[in-house]
Amino acid sequence: MRPQPLGYAHVLSSDLLSWVFLEPAIAPSAPYDAKGTWSGSATVLPDGRINLMYTGVQVHGRQVQNLAVPRNYSDPFLREWVKSQLNPVIVPGAGVNSTEFRDPSTAWRGADGLWRVLLATKDHRRHLVLLYRSTDFTHWSAARRPFHEGHTGMVECADFFPLSSAGSVKHVLKISVLESRRDVYFLGAYDDSTDKFLPDDGNDDGLQLDFGIFYASKSFFDPSRRRRVVWAWAKEQDATADDEQKGWAGVLAIPREVWLAHDGRQLMTWPVAEVDSLRTNRVHIADMTIQSGDYLEIAGLQLPAQADLDVEFQVSNLERAEPFQWRAAEAADLCAARGADVQGGVGPFGVWVLASRDLRERTAVSISVFKADEGKHMILFCNDVSNSSYSDQVDKHNYGGLVQLDLAKAGGRISLRTLVDNCIVEAFGSHGKIAILSRVYPTSAVGNKARAFVFNKGKSTIVVSRLDAYDMASVKIS
Repeated sequence: MRPQPLGYAHVLSSDLLSWVFLEPAIAPSAPYDAKGTWSGSATVLPDGRINLMYTGVQVHGRQVQNLAVPRNYSDPFLREWVKSQLNPVIVPGAGVNSTEFRDPSTAWRGADGLWRVLLATKDHRRHLVLLYRSTDFTHWSAARRPFHEGHTGMVECADFFPLSSAGSVKHVLKISVLESRRDVYFLGAYDDSTDKFLPDDGNDDGLQLDFGIFYASKSFFDPSRRRRVVWAWAKEQDATADDEQKGWAGVLAIPREVWLAHDGRQLMTWPVAEVDSLRTNRVHIADMTIQSGDYLEIAGLQLPAQADLDVEFQVSNLERAEPFQWRAAEAADLCAARGADVQGGVGPFGVWVLASRDLRERTAVSISVFKADEGKHMILFCNDVSNSSYSDQVDKHNYGGLVQLDLAKAGGRISLRTLVDNCIVEAFGSHGKIAILSRVYPTSAVGNKARAFVFNKGKSTIVVSRLDAYDMASVKIS
């Protein structure tokens, strides 16, 4: 299967669940995008017109920015798009890496009436997010200094937006780090009179938006519900030959809402509310004790390969928790070393999904509790995919992240919601403080042969205070 130059698919939905495929919006057709129409963003202007700015790749790999607009605004579906005769509207200037210059953000308009847009590039190991300004959206000039810079190598898909909490406003700068395939974000203050973005103290390295393979995310503001919705790409983790056989590769994650935590120190993330409408066939369990080494099948689900598991665990015996002796950045390594099977004082416990009858094939979403300073606890969330498939042609890298909680104040309760969709497992811990997405490729635990369990591998007894499990209907695509 030879990849073709990238174009823009065009799909339509009124609820983020039912989708209609239209004709592609744009495709390579001119010297400025002959080798691909790459990522970009649409901006709605005050008069209702829409400008789509996207990266075009020229024959020799030079990357430039172009505009496209709807041909006919009387068409409610905006099916046809026309490229601007002024393309390219932004080209790499002197000193800018011309083959690493892409992914224009959604534009915003300052109090001075100028439009602003962000682009990503790099200078050796230094990544740069560049700011461009325009009076008319077609003629752009570069700011004198980078909007943001760091030392991660190339970044992509810069996103910039405000969020408010408890009457205060913070700005979010999100970048996608190409080398590590991680989406990280910075919270801080933005002065639109100087176009300076100052990250909060202690936020110099950024925070992860998701601790799994959630990448190249893009957000938009939904005015009808006054929320920020984020999309992301979940790339394949199997062999290229498998992708060629099925004829496609990569999927979009479930759309998520993001908001600012009450303390203003991080983003919270959760599946959009519309996802709940897919729930059917509720299975409810309450106040179930699970002893050390025990597990319980979540009986009653008709299709556990496509399910929504919402669990609240309660832990006691917190004095048995081990001291936390690692750095936060080592969470994924800790998940890889210990997984969901190495017994600890409190945990690991959690859910097994896409599990075979004999449990030899299973994906574990686990929680382990460690002692932290000042009477608080570090909670390690892991997506352990080491036993997710009999196949040895898939990546079985474990993913994980940490959340600090005051479990005494929370009554020992820890929440975990897990969305399972055949080959995707998305976990949300502590009511949205952490999210982890994994791709898995079971060979036996598929369809109605898959099973789901609650388990406890730790030394301490845990209680399932509440479990609500649902079969999930399929989204509609036509």
